[in-house]
Amino acid sequence: MLAKTTLDLDQASIILKLMGDKTRLTMLKLLQKSQYCVCEFVALFNISQSAISQHLRKLKDVGLVNENRQGQWIFYSLNTNHDSYEFVVRLLDFIPDQDYRMKELEQQGLRITCE
Repeated sequence: MLAKTTLDLDQASIILKLMGDKTRLTMLKLLQKSQYCVCEFVALFNISQSAISQHLRKLKDVGLVNENRQGQWIFYSLNTNHDSYEFVVRLLDFIPDQDYRMKELEQQGLRITCE
């Protein structure tokens, strides 16, 4: 199956608008490698749970992220089946790795594990 090489202008505009927010852009970069829980993002970005949930809701509403319930926790991951996945990943390739953020939390003993 050939990959989609063009993207609808309206869809591209929506995705670029969402990725234009630094917090959501960072979230997507992190989600490119691993899944995360809201509580981990709260600790990472040092903003309220409701603010994190709003960012994730916007990404979920367009289908860029998936939810995976594990017990009482909901984990978020990048939706690799989204029509615009290749577009998003190509853009994310220009963004520096953000894994150091979680490593810093771990070193400070502030990393929350939702298990």
